[in-house]
Amino acid sequence: MPRYLIERNFPDGLGLAPNQQGREAVTTVVANNAQQGVTWIHSYVTTDKKKTFCIYDGPSPEAIRKVAERNGLPVDRITEVRVLDPYFNM
Repeated sequence: MPRYLIERNFPDGLGLAPNQQGREAVTTVVANNAQQGVTWIHSYVTTDKKKTFCIYDGPSPEAIRKVAERNGLPVDRITEVRVLDPYFNM
């Protein structure tokens, strides 16, 4: 399955709180993603919470855009990526 880096901008900051409401929001995102065969691996958030860099596995950029729209999330850029591990064997 291809892996993607999704860049998102949140001009007012990401409003995901570390509480029950935040957990419910994340659960909804994961469930919506699964409907299109998309898996959210993890995300990095800038300290000002205005930008995220999310790692997703999915069948295509179109599937990722579709679930982002369903989840009410912006998508500024999708880049297919591969892992570069500093401990790879030669």
